[in-house]
Amino acid sequence: MDGPSTSGATDDTGDHVDHLLAQWSRERPELDTSVLRLVARLVRLTRYMDRDLVDHLAPWGLKDGEQNVLAALRRAGPPYELTPTELYRSLLVSSGAMTNRLDRLEAAGLIVRTPDAHDRRRTRVGLTDRGRETIDAALDAHVEALSATFAGLDVAEADALEDALRGILRRLEARDDEA
Repeated sequence: MDGPSTSGATDDTGDHVDHLLAQWSRERPELDTSVLRLVARLVRLTRYMDRDLVDHLAPWGLKDGEQNVLAALRRAGPPYELTPTELYRSLLVSSGAMTNRLDRLEAAGLIVRTPDAHDRRRTRVGLTDRGRETIDAALDAHVEALSATFAGLDVAEADALEDALRGILRRLEARDDEA
């Protein structure tokens, strides 16, 4: 796979990945690219979506990682609190990365850190009212933009894609659980 390119399809029927695969076919005709055709498209799609997410979060001054923290707290339900350990485990980041995100969010007034009422050695991270309003507005805009991105899929196509991706993720998550 090659890096992102701003150019799209090479003709009216193909996309950038078709172009890459044609090059590999020419240079390495014995190479089985059946998995590459999927992975290259997933990677390329992810890069487009990551770029779009930066644009979607800009009005709220958020980065992707910060949005993920706020979203995790919001999904937790009232009182919208989790421990830093619960956050970094659920978001698959290191404790150091989580600390940096929490520091930025606290400085912005979007979260508060308080001692745990039952165990003073632990800290609870909670959304402020401003944090809840921010994540709700940012998430509304993000979901609207994602809906536009995937508008070309009908329900059956979306369901099939979801099922296929869920199967891959379940295998990867099971592998992590065994480690």
